[in-house]
Amino acid sequence: MKMQIGKWGNSLAVRLPREIVERFQLKEGDSIDAELLARALQRSQMTREEALQRIVALQRPLPSDYKFDREEANAR
Repeated sequence: MKMQIGKWGNSLAVRLPREIVERFQLKEGDSIDAELLARALQRSQMTREEALQRIVALQRPLPSDYKFDREEANAR
């Protein structure tokens, strides 16, 4: 996704596409952290396969005596 940089007074400004404005529910006067926005956009452009690879890479082995407790998981 490309964003256009333009002049705003003596500063430069980035024009945000409608898709981003709607997705993050932005409005005039809002402050955004450009680094967080970039990370969020990067994650949204990740393919399904890339996302699955990241999940697999983060997996940690469970203890041999581990047992999933469905009742405990649903108690929240």
